[in-house]
Amino acid sequence: MHKNTPTDPETKHPRPWSALAALCAALVVTTLDNTMLNTALPALAGALHASTADLQWINNAYTLVFASLLIPAGSLGARFGQRRALTGGLVVLAAASAAAATADAAGQLIAWRAVMGMGAAFVMPATLSIIIALFDGRDRARAIAVWSASAGIGIVLGPVTGGLLLEHFAWGSVFYVNIPLIVAVLAAALAVIPALPGHPTGRFDIPGLLLSAAGLAALVDVIVQGPERGWLTPRSLTEAGAATVLLAVFTAWELRTDQPMIDLRMFTRGAFTVTTALLAVTFFALFGLLFVYTQYLQLVHAYSPLKAGSGALPFALAMALTAGTSDRVVARLGTRYTIAGGLAIMALGLACMSLATVGTGFVPLALIMAVVGAGMGLIMAPASTASVAALPREKSPMVSAMNSVVRELGGVLGIAVIGTVVSAGYRSHLLDALPDAPATAADDLTSAHVAADGLEPGRASELIHASHQSFTTAMNTATLVCAFIAALGAAAALVWLDRPQPPAPSKVTTNKERVLD
Repeated sequence: MHKNTPTDPETKHPRPWSALAALCAALVVTTLDNTMLNTALPALAGALHASTADLQWINNAYTLVFASLLIPAGSLGARFGQRRALTGGLVVLAAASAAAATADAAGQLIAWRAVMGMGAAFVMPATLSIIIALFDGRDRARAIAVWSASAGIGIVLGPVTGGLLLEHFAWGSVFYVNIPLIVAVLAAALAVIPALPGHPTGRFDIPGLLLSAAGLAALVDVIVQGPERGWLTPRSLTEAGAATVLLAVFTAWELRTDQPMIDLRMFTRGAFTVTTALLAVTFFALFGLLFVYTQYLQLVHAYSPLKAGSGALPFALAMALTAGTSDRVVARLGTRYTIAGGLAIMALGLACMSLATVGTGFVPLALIMAVVGAGMGLIMAPASTASVAALPREKSPMVSAMNSVVRELGGVLGIAVIGTVVSAGYRSHLLDALPDAPATAADDLTSAHVAADGLEPGRASELIHASHQSFTTAMNTATLVCAFIAALGAAAALVWLDRPQPPAPSKVTTNKERVLD
């Protein structure tokens, strides 16, 4: 006899909003951890004698494993239960954080960062899947709006929290702080989030798991390492080719097998495909901006990590405000105009940032970041809600995993592309302004500061001035690129989100009988 569970539409969880608070806290902890590390990299370099390559891998090991395991983690969560995936991922994240805080060599820290990425990969898709299971209709849209706001808050609060900790404690504090936070979230999750049942039907798609993990790992690695080692070097081209082949084989396998890990035919739903792509565009612009903006504040303005992190707080506040009320905007304007308007506002803010100079003050910069945040808040929840509504409820784990994948890939690609634009622009502008600058000064702004320390005062001042101006000019170009990408996204939303699509019927199928529309 069938027994009602919290996933049945007619069965209401008694405390859905309490469960939402716990899910948002889990999301904040996960995003906070990853962004907090950036402020500790200089301290890590000294304490662990880490090279530039070591620092890159300390940062990228998490991203590489996280992105490559999101799809398998979402599938396993659907199979064994989303609360199990959530709590298990949090336990792994806490244990790896404790180990990372005690690392005494760069290699150890890199390894534990990879384990942290594995834990986070189970947390992220589970949060959205549980929200989809607990809420329906207007409440679901409101819940996703709150969830989206919490994601943005975690991303931006990381640098502030990291800066505050490093002013009083050693670098290990950015990892130790995760433990009490995760313990509190675990207690709340076990108390208020229902033990939603999994669906362990049929065999698990082992070939799909291996192919997707390997393909995404290769793709993310070539994107992350491309700016450093060169996009057209033999290694980059080989890795890009391997990623293409692996993902092509993964696609062919998933379309052929009777029990795929992820149903790729969901991309035949126009609303899902377009909103998913727009999420990638949004995170491309956001992460590209944050990558260059934090360097600008710390290196050009010489702000402390805490003050530099505080420069992004208006972004978080504006995003939380607009994301939390975006369901009301959608009710008045519709998804199409809300998302397009959000991307247009974001493009406006990015275009204003391209006018920044070496002497632009803290307040104007903070106001510009608030504009960017307000625009992003109007995109996140409506796009996520529309992608969820385009598919049957039982496919929510796949939707959650794919949403997380495209956000991560968009962010990684944004950092890589904008990093390349800034690096090339900085070198060109510096050598034009100061042809006889020390060779190392043209590598990056940090190297220019180091080179200036070895020069006589007049020459050092000339180099610092030229390097700051060159970096700011390169940042202006980079933020214009981000603005252009966001504007293209706004146009795409107007063109391809022109009419609402009815939600697909709930029907459990195999590839032999799959119907999405």
